[in-house]
Amino acid sequence: MVGVSGGVDSSVAALLLQQQHFEVAGMFMKNWEEDDPTGPCPAAQDAADAEQVCQRIGIAFYARNFAAEYWDGVFQHFIAEYQAGRTPNPDVLCNREIKFKTFIEHAADLDYAQIATGHYARSDCIDGRYRLLRAVDDNKDQSYFLHAISQQALACTRFPIGHLRKPEVRQIAAAAGLTTATKKDSTGICFIGERRFREFLGRYVETATGAIETPAGIVIGEHVGISFYTIGQREGLGVGGRRDAGPQAWYVVGKDRARNVLIAVQGGEHPLLYSQRLTADGATWVAGAAPASAFTCTAKTRYRQPDQNCTVQVHADAKLQVTFDRPQRAVTPGQSVVFYRDQECLGGAVIQTTDAVYGGWVEE
Repeated sequence: MVGVSGGVDSSVAALLLQQQHFEVAGMFMKNWEEDDPTGPCPAAQDAADAEQVCQRIGIAFYARNFAAEYWDGVFQHFIAEYQAGRTPNPDVLCNREIKFKTFIEHAADLDYAQIATGHYARSDCIDGRYRLLRAVDDNKDQSYFLHAISQQALACTRFPIGHLRKPEVRQIAAAAGLTTATKKDSTGICFIGERRFREFLGRYVETATGAIETPAGIVIGEHVGISFYTIGQREGLGVGGRRDAGPQAWYVVGKDRARNVLIAVQGGEHPLLYSQRLTADGATWVAGAAPASAFTCTAKTRYRQPDQNCTVQVHADAKLQVTFDRPQRAVTPGQSVVFYRDQECLGGAVIQTTDAVYGGWVEE
């Protein structure tokens, strides 16, 4: 059972498996109930594109509505994290809770023992242990977002396009006459789409305006709610053009939740934007357990960041302390730190605090 999204990647994943003579079907997962049918998250069009691809290559098509599961397993956590002043990554939870759990269960109900997706990733099995590997296309690799899926999920999952580069995927789709061959890639979070992020989030998160201050306590502007900002953010602060401030741009370095104050500095390389250590919680390991109580590896604190050398200390209750060889810029609480050894993704955890002066926020 292939998770078909109406995009080119999942279309080619289904096509390649069919060409390898597997019994293949496609399932479209609707994960969000649009409150505006003319709005920016056109699930109906995506479903129609997915069904058309399945018809074109001659496989069965199913559609399932997982909106309730998505709300409970992903969206409520997303909102709670923003309310707490952190910046969550819903794609990680969506993969773990929906695409590699709920989807697998529904496929099994239809007697499909294995699933496949259009993710850019690879996997293998050595001595009975499944490994999650980077995709061949470094620019499209999605292992960062897949680090929380389990051994059980990997055991029944295939990534048919993980060995291909994006242009090759589009070429295969075009050669097969698939309508998705030239379809634009979806970006961002589906339930927000092209709407203004602040407008959407403000419907679910209680916010209040407050001061934007320098670390010295000088007020330089007003924010519209600290939940709307993230560490390292430059755009949208509304403090540019101050005649007494000089030419350098302002960047968010912290949130004082007790006073409802946003803290900003000038210059993209300001020392307060950097941290060398972080703590993380809720660690998940692809192998089922940490490699050791202490180990060295590389890590990313955001998608597409170059690998950074680090040392990981594993504590009780899935808590981690990560020390990087070099200071890292704009490490953001709520985001994931994901660990690698060469091509293998080891797992990851959710960043809680850093050793930056503000650690992402000032404690209440």
